[in-house]
Amino acid sequence: MEITILDKKIGINHPTYFIADIAANHDGDLDRAVELIRLAKLAGADAAKFQNFRAPQIVSDYGFSHMNSQVSHQASWEKSVVEVYDNASIPFEWTPTLKDACDEFKIHYFSSPYDYEAIDMLDPYVPAYKAGSGLISWPDGIVNMAKKGKPILIATGASSIGEVARAMEMTMEVTDQIVLLQCNTNYTADEGNYDHLNINVLKTYAAMYPNVILGLSDHTQSPAPVVAAVALGARVIERHFTDSNDREGPDHKFALNPDTWADMVDQVRIVERSLGSSRKFITDNEKDTYIVQRRCLRAAREIKAGEIFTRDLIEVLRPATPGALMVWDLDDVIGKKARTDLPFGKDLRWVDLEE
Repeated sequence: MEITILDKKIGINHPTYFIADIAANHDGDLDRAVELIRLAKLAGADAAKFQNFRAPQIVSDYGFSHMNSQVSHQASWEKSVVEVYDNASIPFEWTPTLKDACDEFKIHYFSSPYDYEAIDMLDPYVPAYKAGSGLISWPDGIVNMAKKGKPILIATGASSIGEVARAMEMTMEVTDQIVLLQCNTNYTADEGNYDHLNINVLKTYAAMYPNVILGLSDHTQSPAPVVAAVALGARVIERHFTDSNDREGPDHKFALNPDTWADMVDQVRIVERSLGSSRKFITDNEKDTYIVQRRCLRAAREIKAGEIFTRDLIEVLRPATPGALMVWDLDDVIGKKARTDLPFGKDLRWVDLEE
C-alpha cells in the first residue's frame, strides 16, 4: 500500500515523510510563520503544517469557564482557554501567503481544519488533510475531509481502540488513502510522557488495518520514539516545530527546534538504511569476513599420498579458503585416502581425496 502526496510517495518501501507542525508557534506573526516554514525545510521536513480553527467553532467559553480549574497542559496558561485559542488561530486570509511560501521553499503545505468552513477553505491549498486527535470525538469532520478525495492523516491520541475503529470504519467507507497515526496527546513536555507513548500500538494497527499506512504524531523531544516507530513500520512522522524552545506560547516547550529536528531526521535516515531486507544472506561487505572468520578442514600434520584420513589428521581452523571443505563435510572425508602429499595446515578439498 502506498499513497502519493504531490511529488512524494509514502509507504513501507519509501522514505519516512516528516511533517513539521508549526501550529501556534507563529505567535500571531505572519512573517514569523513564513520564516518557520523556511527553517523547517532546512531541517529536513517534507511538510510544514498549521492549524485552522476559530475559537468559537472549537471550544465552549461556557464549558471551560465553568470548570473548577484548567487542567493538563492548559493549567500553566495565564489566559483563559478561549483567549489562548483565539490568539493562536490563523486568519483564513493567511492561507494563500503560507501556501506560496511553502511552494517557494519546496515544502508541502498542510493545515489541520477544525470546522466545516475551514475544511472547505483549505481544499484548494492542501494536498492532503490532517485530522487532529480531538476529531476522533467528531468523526463526521474526518469523513467530511475524506470526501474531498485527498489522502487523510488521522491522529488517534486520547482514544480507545473502539473509538479508533469507529472513525476508521466511517472513513474507510469513503477512501482508502488513509494514514493512521498513533499519538499520545499530552503537551506538558514532562519526562514521564515517554512511559505513555505506547508505540507498540502500531503493531495493533498493522494487524487491524494491513492496507493502511502507519505513522506517529508525537509531542516528546527525543529522537528515540520516532526511530522506534519507523522500525515498527511507521512512515509518517509529525512533531511540533519552533525556532526556539525559550519562546512563550502553548506549543514552544515541547516542540523540536531546527537542530533537534535535523538530528531526528538524520537518525531516521540511518534507521531506514539499516532496516534493509528481511531476506537473510551474506552481504557484499561481509564477503571478506566470511573467509577470515569461518573455519574449514585443514591437515593437522604433513600427510603422505595414500594415507587414510582419520579424525586426528584433520583440524578445523580459520580461514575458510573459498572451495575448501567445511566442518559439515567431515564425516565424508574420514576414511578416504589422500590423493597427493599434503603439507601441514593445507586446506582440504575434494580434489585432494581419492574416490
